Order: sequence, then structure tokens, then C-alpha cells
Amino acid sequence: MKPSPHWLDSLPRDRLLAEVSLWSADLGRMADEIARVDEYADLYHLDVADGHFSPDLLLFPDLVRMIRRQTTKPLHVHLMAMDEILLDQIRQFAEAGADALSIHAENGRLEEGLALISDLGMVAGIVLQLHTRVTTAAPWLDRIGILTLLGTRIGVKGQDLDLRAIERLAEARGMIAGAVYRRRILLASDGGNRHHTVPLLRQAGAETVVLGSLAFDDPDLAGRMAWLYALEREG
Repeated sequence: MKPSPHWLDSLPRDRLLAEVSLWSADLGRMADEIARVDEYADLYHLDVADGHFSPDLLLFPDLVRMIRRQTTKPLHVHLMAMDEILLDQIRQFAEAGADALSIHAENGRLEEGLALISDLGMVAGIVLQLHTRVTTAAPWLDRIGILTLLGTRIGVKGQDLDLRAIERLAEARGMIAGAVYRRRILLASDGGNRHHTVPLLRQAGAETVVLGSLAFDDPDLAGRMAWLYALEREG
């Protein structure tokens, strides 16, 4: 099961997108969890970490392969891996069925990684940690389809949003709007996405937000998504 080859351009442009994080799903009931949210997910966010670049060990290729069989929605892998294994990990998750793969601007092998992601037929993305300048991504914007700004420290659940994320999103929005690129670039917010913070992130320019507990813990998922879709972006 795969989305259309043109899935990035076909995603809605007139509302905030729901990027559902499967880190927040019940891993023992993954197929059921996907079935419960699939109607509302525009794409899925899959956190992958090696326990070194990020403190946690998160999702692995065989699990992504199983997820791929459950949905036609795009799978976006956020890869948190040391440079020594980065390229091998990119290959493994491409083979497992990822449609997009984002690596960190803090990786020393960023250029090699972005080239390999594109060569393997995936949409390439860049992730910026809070301490990394937004302009660090500028030289690579014509190579990517997703720019993700973290709003919390890497790899730790349950943190509150660092309010620097608001101004950083606004800066990234202006940077993307300042030039014409070969493809659409989604501006994503990841981390600290709560009922009271998502409207602020949307106003600042987020086009997609990574939803964990907001999706999986809400007893009225249809109502939650209607609320999400109605949020307006400034300007």
C-alpha cells in the first residue's frame, strides 16, 4: 500500500494538516490504532532514534514495514541517528516503505543524506533543533519537501512547548516564501503540540503539526480534527 507518487503536492493547502505521530500509538495494537485514526491523518510521523543522537530507541524498519501494509497515507520518517550509521539507516527505511525521510541539520553528513534520500525516491526533509539557527536550512531548501522545527528538546515525550518555537516558525515561513523552489515545502512543527499551543503555531506559519496525544487520547477524534482544520494562519 502506497500513496500517489504526487502525494506531497496533493495534500490540502487550505487548512492545517494532521501529521499523526505513531510514537503515541499503542504499539501492541498498531494495526487497530492506525485503523482508528487513518480517516483523519493526512500523513504519519514515524520517529526513529538510535539511542545516541537521541536518548531513546524508537521505531525500527520491520515495524515501519508492517505500518506500510496498513495504510496508503504517506509515511514520514524523522531519523535521529549518528553520522556513522545515517546512510545505512536511510537505505533501510526506504526499503521498509517510507515516503519521506527527514534528517537533522546537525548531522555532519547532511548533504550526503539528502542526496541519498532523493536518489531512493523519497521526499527529503530537514529537522532543526531549538538551538540551531533557522537560516541553517536556507542553502538546502531547493533539495527538500519538508522543513520541521522542533519545539521541545529532542526525543523526550511530554514536554511543554518552548516559546522560541513561535518566532522560529514565523522566520522559517518568511524564508520559504522569499524564493521559488522546485517543489512544495511543508513547514512542520514537532513537539509541545497541545490544545493551547497549536493555534499559536498555526498563526506563526505551521502547515502541519505532529499530533500525538491530541489524536490518540481524544475521545472525540472527529471533533478534534474539525477544530484543527478550522485554525487560521495569519497573513
